[in-house]
Amino acid sequence: MSRARHAGATGQLTVRADRGFYNHAIVAACRKLKVRYSITVRQHQSLRSIIEAIPEAEWTPIPYWMEGAADVAETTYVPFQSEPDAVTVRLIVRRVKPTPGSQLALFADYSYHAFITDREGDTLDLEADHRRHAEIENAIRDLKYGVGLNHLPSGRFPANAAWLAVQVMAHNLARWTARIGLGEPVSNTKTLRRRFFSLPGRLTRKARCLILHLPQGWPWQNQFSNALARLRALPLPS
Repeated sequence: MSRARHAGATGQLTVRADRGFYNHAIVAACRKLKVRYSITVRQHQSLRSIIEAIPEAEWTPIPYWMEGAADVAETTYVPFQSEPDAVTVRLIVRRVKPTPGSQLALFADYSYHAFITDREGDTLDLEADHRRHAEIENAIRDLKYGVGLNHLPSGRFPANAAWLAVQVMAHNLARWTARIGLGEPVSNTKTLRRRFFSLPGRLTRKARCLILHLPQGWPWQNQFSNALARLRALPLPS
């Protein structure tokens, strides 16, 4: 947090984190540095009792991939009660119905995901924003298994640092290719490589022009052609 300030970051900073960062030291540091926080809590029986005591009428539906599958509600909670600086904060809870046919559906009506926060704002908006912190996990997984960051090539730090920089650049180029060229997010780099980057083709010349012949019956031909046209149309930097 202090490094972000030293790097020139201004305005309100917010820490969003999973339950691995749920401890008093981090919350105390956020308060000391005037940084807002949104941290997933570790659930235990007393916390579960607080969640179960939330009246049914206070649960608000969340726009979700399956209609009626998730709701959000809010109550108050005092984390780290044994600490002298313990204060009451907002406890925002998302409940999700188990996927039909899953093992969890046999034993529970809902699974619960809760976090504490000192942020201001609408409960529904804060819950959606907190959930976005998990996107970094997808990026890390894609860096490891999509562009080869799961194995560093050397026992020397500078070589590994160079490898990391190259892999991150490759990952970012792949993501921008998907967003700008395809106009949509693609799940991972392996998908991009399989559909577009590792494409078999044949180059020929005709009238002093290079012609790329693509495979017949290739299911992503139109997407590739449209993406190529969009990328070629980008203005060159001045």
